[in-house]
Amino acid sequence: MLVLALAAALSPGFFALEWRDGRVYGTLVDVLLRSSPTLLAALGMTLVIGTGGVDLSVGAVAAISGVLAARHLQGDGCAPTALALGLGAGVLLGAWNGVLVRKLGLVPIVATLVLFTSGRGLAQLVSAGNVLTFRSDAFASLATGTVAGLPNPIWLTLASLATLAFVVRRTNFGLYLQACGDNPRAAELAGLPVSSVLIAAYACCGMLAALSGLVVAADVQAGDAASAGLYLELDAILAVVIGGTSLRGGRVQLVGTAFGVLILQTLTTLVLTQGARLEFALIAKALAVVAVCALQSPRWGELLRRGARTGAAR
Repeated sequence: MLVLALAAALSPGFFALEWRDGRVYGTLVDVLLRSSPTLLAALGMTLVIGTGGVDLSVGAVAAISGVLAARHLQGDGCAPTALALGLGAGVLLGAWNGVLVRKLGLVPIVATLVLFTSGRGLAQLVSAGNVLTFRSDAFASLATGTVAGLPNPIWLTLASLATLAFVVRRTNFGLYLQACGDNPRAAELAGLPVSSVLIAAYACCGMLAALSGLVVAADVQAGDAASAGLYLELDAILAVVIGGTSLRGGRVQLVGTAFGVLILQTLTTLVLTQGARLEFALIAKALAVVAVCALQSPRWGELLRRGARTGAAR
């Protein structure tokens, strides 16, 4: 709420919307559109962190999916096949991370660091070190098309959020996921399919990271192994933390993650619209994370309550 109030104060037209040429325009729409790739990756990250793990490879997976799709489209391939290639690669790479964590017993940060470091190299091999440009109106519509006046990435993000929210809240998989994150040993003794759940969570994270990379590639009609998805994992983790999902696992706050991404993107937009440099946006995001973590801290909460009692006594 504070960020929204700040946005309204610094940018009076922040919430203004305009219908023109069959499309909705406005700063708020721009924030939603620009945050879509990050939010897609952050939703998958929420599932993984809910299991008590973390995935540092989402940026590399996004880059790999983008260059795979671009390479296919350069060879007169069709958009559906390019989409399937990118998503399939994301699922396989995510499942690989899950196997390293569950079957080989690697610590999640170490297991995903393997793909974090090697994934960019793999993407460079696929692209031969070049930016792969292509021309495909059908594939580009993934990022530039509109439905009911809103850009397709916004609808993709909303559909992903709604689907995952239903799965987490209304299916056995969601219950198993949070149980495995809370206490994997107890979940295993209770007969829950811990291995399948963990691998599925990482595979889903990989698929959403790949979708994020495909949206970016469709937007610029190019696959860039060097810059696509750069720092994506950090923004995703920041959003999950702001959204209230515990890094210890056992709790999944998908809607909170969505708000976390919007807060980060709103801060970035405000900094840039005020004429400041991008570096200040990074500082603003860091301060926002510190503030949210402090407010969520039991010790900080106790200090606030103690201060309130002292003030009331006076």
